[in-house]
Amino acid sequence: MTNAIETRLAELGLTLPEAPAPAANYVPYVQVGNTLYVSGQISMANGALICGKLGDDMDVAAGAAAAKSCALSLLAQVRAACGGDLSRLKRVIKLTGFVNSTGDFTDQPKVINGASDTMVEVLGEAGRHSRSAVSAASLPLGVAVEIEGIFEIA
Repeated sequence: MTNAIETRLAELGLTLPEAPAPAANYVPYVQVGNTLYVSGQISMANGALICGKLGDDMDVAAGAAAAKSCALSLLAQVRAACGGDLSRLKRVIKLTGFVNSTGDFTDQPKVINGASDTMVEVLGEAGRHSRSAVSAASLPLGVAVEIEGIFEIA
């Protein structure tokens, strides 16, 4: 099914991955009314984890690319929750980003911009959201970034 969001993804040269399966004892998303809560999506590209620690072995640009991969996985989860129909996505409400970073690294917002910018590029004004960007001493499997999201759907 093609809709405006999928058309925009194609224009940007972006492809959503298959919605990643949960890695532990949780569900990938929960819908309450018109609100969809999507579990944290870890940074992946081409089926491989994007691992690293900002402020140590990874720079801000690479971290932002990792955050962008999380944004695409979040949209893939929304698509799965909407039965494959992304036209049901009304807006992004909030993203919470966790950055695997050293104690003296302070550019977490620049890293999570990789996801925020992607949401706005794909969804326009509907992609603007509230947000948190926090440091984590470590993340599951050594990934660089994990982001969870809250969305409004029809």
